[in-house]
Amino acid sequence: MLEIKNIRKSFNGQPVLKGVNLKIEDGQITVIIGGSGCGKSVLLKHLIGLLAPDEGHILLDGADLCSLDKQNLKRERMRFGMLFQDAALFDSMNVYENIAFPLREHRKMKESQIAENVREKLSQVGLREIEKKLPSELSGGMRKRVGLARAIVLNPEILLYDEPTTGLDPLSSKSIDALIVETQNNLKGTTIVISHDIRATLRIANKIAMLHDGIIVAEGTPKEMFSNPNPIVHEFLHSGLTNAPPNVSKSDGI
Repeated sequence: MLEIKNIRKSFNGQPVLKGVNLKIEDGQITVIIGGSGCGKSVLLKHLIGLLAPDEGHILLDGADLCSLDKQNLKRERMRFGMLFQDAALFDSMNVYENIAFPLREHRKMKESQIAENVREKLSQVGLREIEKKLPSELSGGMRKRVGLARAIVLNPEILLYDEPTTGLDPLSSKSIDALIVETQNNLKGTTIVISHDIRATLRIANKIAMLHDGIIVAEGTPKEMFSNPNPIVHEFLHSGLTNAPPNVSKSDGI
């Protein structure tokens, strides 16, 4: 469904992406890992068209998103939903208005239909009766859930998550990870997650790709990645893991 081909991007003459190549499998959760500042979020913004590459192509069902005009790019963006790192909720809007915003922008619906959709999506992310609360009244985990409800309210085919567990305590992180998997199973779409949290990655990933020094240095299933001989991959995955991580047994090469 989605293929990244030789994407290059520099800022002020400093290369960040140096020829990224990656195929995103339809119907799976792909997690792109890498250290802080390696360009993961920059790559994610290319996928949704918030940034244009200096070179390369983003192919969605064979169509190059990088060559589309504004109108056609806007149409293709409707196939994506995105949960930003800080949830990116509108501070001046309550929960109901935040989730309703995409429906009002892109759908011709009666208010009763909008209300039904908002309640349904809040229920799907495990929240009820918080429609009138402002983002400032919510915990970090709740803001992430509201952000996810807004991201899925248009029923996108592809969901993008930018560091979804950053800033959360371990219990909230596990809760968000479970929600990512549950949402993927419910929508039957494609999920792409940017993360440097290895334990979270192993809880959710069907496929892992590692971005390092501007390129993808390795990709595969969690089992394949933990047996990868590349010393950069080995050090990154094993660093800080004192016990066998979730979903990967010691027999899998740990």
